[in-house]
Amino acid sequence: SAALRTPKCPHSPSAGVELSVNNHAADFTLSTSSGTPISLSCLVQNSSQAEELLWYRGDGKVDLKDGNKVNISNICISPAAATDNGVTFTCKLMRDQSVKVSVILDVLFPPNMTEDETVQAEEEKDVTLTCNAKSNPQGQAAWYKNNTILTLQQDRYQVYQTSEVFQLSIKKVQKSDNGTYTCEVKSSLGSGRKDFHLIVEDKKPVFPTEAVIAAVVVVALTVLFGIVARRDKIFKVRIDPVSEEKK
Repeated sequence: SAALRTPKCPHSPSAGVELSVNNHAADFTLSTSSGTPISLSCLVQNSSQAEELLWYRGDGKVDLKDGNKVNISNICISPAAATDNGVTFTCKLMRDQSVKVSVILDVLFPPNMTEDETVQAEEEKDVTLTCNAKSNPQGQAAWYKNNTILTLQQDRYQVYQTSEVFQLSIKKVQKSDNGTYTCEVKSSLGSGRKDFHLIVEDKKPVFPTEAVIAAVVVVALTVLFGIVARRDKIFKVRIDPVSEEKK
């Protein structure tokens, strides 16, 4: 009988080699506050040879100095900023990039508000005040008018909120809506404010399109008839002497 042969599985050259980042052998999340420097240290384990390492920020490769690539590699984010929140840093083994460890940055920061605005609106028009306020953890918004908490009348006011955008819509603004509207966003790390100076202007008179078109047509016809009448008069004056000579 034929002897059974067990096929040999190909042996990965990096079998057993592992990486760790800040003593974590698996992917992890690192929480820190904005303004604080972050150090990430990637270490090769279970390898008897020199191993070259790679670092990535998202999909972009991080430039490393020659002395910071073999067996151990360190990078520093100094300082961590709000823009680093949610960013993934990954350390990979160069000869087998399936060997890797990733760290997701969880950067905590208070509400970050944009500058105050002056908003001009015509009477009876709808107005939307948009307050962009990033924060981690997410903040909660409150609206004020002239430093008094705004009572949200359901028929005239609408509030819309996402993790970064807070909006107040006012339907058919009136002169009584003039004033300073404040968006205040609070989180466990602090608060931020943004003022909107709303100026309601007089309603502009509306001219019916049909009436405007009719007026233009009348003017055009009047000018045209005037030109024709003048040409007829000039033409008649020029031919009258000729007709007299024939008589």
